[in-house]
Amino acid sequence: MRLDPSTPCGRSPAPEEAATPEPFLHLPSGTVRFWVLVNGLFVGSSIRREVLHYRYHATQTDDDPMVTYAANVAEIHAAVQRRVAKGSIEPVMLRDADIRAAPPA
Repeated sequence: MRLDPSTPCGRSPAPEEAATPEPFLHLPSGTVRFWVLVNGLFVGSSIRREVLHYRYHATQTDDDPMVTYAANVAEIHAAVQRRVAKGSIEPVMLRDADIRAAPPA
């Protein structure tokens, strides 16, 4: 449990008590920043707009990183969960290799 001095009892709200923070495009860094629920805690994460572009829309010139993120949120969140399971700590910054298409099973 995380301690949070801004809450009356000094703890972070449980996931069912707190809404997932909204993802947003951070223009200075060129990343989509978002949070993924892992083991009951929100893990801050980010992915560069270039990674989104080359993974999902390499042939387009007018793709929007927020639209691309929203269309592929399950795959992107799964990549964060894999990174955390392998020991990554917050903030998790996804790389191209983290979301590369998996080989067929």
